[in-house]
Amino acid sequence: MTDALVTRTTGSWYRLLLPDGSALDGRLRGNYRLRGNKQTNPVAVGDRVDFALQDDGTALILDVHDRRNYIVRRATKLSKQTHVIAANIDLLCVVATLGLPRTSTGFIDRLLTTAEAYHIPAALVFNKVDLYGNPGSDLWQLHHETKAIYTAAGYPVLEASALSGHGLDTLANLIAGKTVLFSGHSGVGKSALLNALCPGLALRVGQLSEWSLKGRHTTTFAEIHPITLNTRNPQPSYLIDTPGIKEFGMVDFNAQELSHFFPEMRSRLHDCRFANCTHTHEPGCAIKKAVDDGLVSAERYQNYLNILESISSET
Repeated sequence: MTDALVTRTTGSWYRLLLPDGSALDGRLRGNYRLRGNKQTNPVAVGDRVDFALQDDGTALILDVHDRRNYIVRRATKLSKQTHVIAANIDLLCVVATLGLPRTSTGFIDRLLTTAEAYHIPAALVFNKVDLYGNPGSDLWQLHHETKAIYTAAGYPVLEASALSGHGLDTLANLIAGKTVLFSGHSGVGKSALLNALCPGLALRVGQLSEWSLKGRHTTTFAEIHPITLNTRNPQPSYLIDTPGIKEFGMVDFNAQELSHFFPEMRSRLHDCRFANCTHTHEPGCAIKKAVDDGLVSAERYQNYLNILESISSET
C-alpha cells in the first residue's frame, strides 16, 4: 500500500500522482463510506489517498487522508447535499472580470467568506484588464473602486491579462510553490490564465455565448496541474482548474458567526454594544457605525446582509 495525490476526478475514476512522478488511474473500493452523509463526492482533487495496485495496472483507493482544509459548496440550489471542490489548498484565487462576463461583488464575497470559514488564504485576480480600454474609461474607474474595497478588507488584489501578459509575473510569484485553487464564473478566463502561466498545459478555452454574454463551460471536471513556474521559487506549484461556477451555494454557515468571516468587520466586533450583535438593527453597533463613517465598504456590508438573509431563510 502506498499514498498518492488525487489530481483529477471524473465520475467514479480518479487520476493519482505518485511520489516518483508517475500516474495511475484508480477507483474507490466499494465499501468505502463517505465522511458523513452530505457529500456527493468522497474523494476530491487535492486529497491524499492510500491505494493498492491491482492486477490490471489500476489502483484501488483504500482510504482518504484527513484533509487540512477544503472548499465546499451546495451541490444544487435546492439540495442539502454538498460538493467538495478541492482539498488541502494553500491559496484560493478568485478570478473575476469587470468586463464580460461581469463578476458581481456578491459572488466574490460568497467565495471569500467560504475561504475564511475554512481557513484558506485568498486573493482576488481581475482578469481581462486589456478589455478596459483607456485608463480613464468607466471600466477602469469601476476597477479601481472595486480594488479599493478589497484592498481595504485586507485581500491581495491583482490585475492580469492572459492575452497581453499583463500581471502574469506578479501572479506567478504569488502562487509559486503552492497548491492554488482557481475559481470563478465560466468565461472569466481561468483556463486561459493557466495557459498563459504555463503554455505547455494547452487547456481548452471558450468563447462567450453570443446571446447571454456569459461564459460557456470549457473545463468539465476539476484537475490539478503540477508545474514549475519561472520564478525565484523552484518548488513545483499545483494549480487547480475547476469548472466555472454559476452560483455559489454556501453550506453550514451560522448567522451569528458570519461577520467573523469578513476581516474588516471581525476587527471591530468587540466594539459592538451587544456580544450577539447581528449588525442589522441593534443600537451601539460598531459595524454599522464603521459603514456610516466610510471605514467599511457599504457594498460589502450589503453583501453581508444578503448572505445573512439567505442563511436565515435556510434555517
